[in-house]
Amino acid sequence: DVQLVESVGGLAPAGGSLTLFCATSGLSFDDYAMAWFRQAPGKERERVACIVWGGGTPNYLDSVKGRFTMSEDNDKNMALLQMDNLKPEDTGMYYCAAGYGLMCLPRPASDFTEWGQGTQITVSS
Repeated sequence: DVQLVESVGGLAPAGGSLTLFCATSGLSFDDYAMAWFRQAPGKERERVACIVWGGGTPNYLDSVKGRFTMSEDNDKNMALLQMDNLKPEDTGMYYCAAGYGLMCLPRPASDFTEWGQGTQITVSS
């Protein structure tokens, strides 16, 4: 079975940095697109970053470009999201997700069939 487990989130001031980790089991990064989503209260879930199966340049939400960096550690079977210059609007529940054979094109979140439990990120102003 595929399992995704996010690291504990946290609180950061505006302008600060946080790193999220997603420990994976039961999948190969060569077969799955990996993504980070977030959802703020009262808003729809949005995809923050995505790496296509087999690696490549990550695809980012416009509002996080230049501030967030997604990467994969194949040795540790882990996906990472480095978040710099955080803004209050980055506050939300963050989820790690995986989709077998997917490309990082615009697509519904439901196309990603494997999800972590989510972790809260709060950015204070």
